[in-house]
Amino acid sequence: MDFKTKYLIAVIGPTAIGKTALSIKLAQHFKTQIISADSRQFYKEMQIGTAAPTDEELRAAPHHFIHHKSIHDDYNVGAFEKDALLKLDELYRDNNLVILVGGSGLYVDAVTKGLDYFPEVNPEIRNELNIELKEKGLTHLQEKLQKLDNESYQNIAIDNPHRVIRALEICLGTGKPYSSFLNKGKVSRNFKTITIGLDAERPTIYDRINKRVDIMMAMGLLDEVKQLQKQQQLNALNTVGYKELFNYLKGTWDFDFAISEIKKNSRRFAKRQLTWFKRNKQTLWFPYDTSLENITTEIEKIITEND
Repeated sequence: MDFKTKYLIAVIGPTAIGKTALSIKLAQHFKTQIISADSRQFYKEMQIGTAAPTDEELRAAPHHFIHHKSIHDDYNVGAFEKDALLKLDELYRDNNLVILVGGSGLYVDAVTKGLDYFPEVNPEIRNELNIELKEKGLTHLQEKLQKLDNESYQNIAIDNPHRVIRALEICLGTGKPYSSFLNKGKVSRNFKTITIGLDAERPTIYDRINKRVDIMMAMGLLDEVKQLQKQQQLNALNTVGYKELFNYLKGTWDFDFAISEIKKNSRRFAKRQLTWFKRNKQTLWFPYDTSLENITTEIEKIITEND
């Protein structure tokens, strides 16, 4: 297609729904490249447990931001936003359309809408919250957040202590809910975003997740986790699939229970992803098994109407 406006096609949806496969087909159809917005696929040490694209998939279409960082690097959503926008400027020199794909809603939003502004708060609040985490545990902080800001409690990655503490420090430091600062005064972009969502009935999503976990184990996830055991305190490794197997390796859980926890926590993660993604009312949702032709027809129709 020949058009004047630059477009970003964002492919979103819950884990194991088929985003990678669709993004590659779209990149091939539009003869373009892919930017990954999956915050765990950035890390080169985490191949199997993050369901990163295989070598074959990486050869099928050019990808960016896959395994470009180490788990030891200090990399966050703000840095990713800057890097991704620079890469988009570069790609738009030769392409009118680029594909963005990922299940990390905050990272997708950072590229498409810009990050939310949060006021500075007293750093001592974070220190106190970290002490509470150590002494009273994550559940205590989760309950605290639920009382102060139930909307954030329902939407953020509640199993991630860094996210919980971040939300709490804003609540405590400003006297306002963390969620009240979201989606305010978004920046303008020099491209238009068309967001494509993949979805399925819950039983189908859960079945796909369970099968993916079994495939990951067959591919050698346990060996991958063993190699990372000494670094398990790093934030990047506080990730479903890794933290459960660390508990198995420590002798806290037996093997079968650890696997069942990976599946359960992956299902919970998928539920949170959908809650986040469903907030965007402009998203075009398709059943996960929709044909490529039907999806590209809709995309091309929107571009034709807008251009």
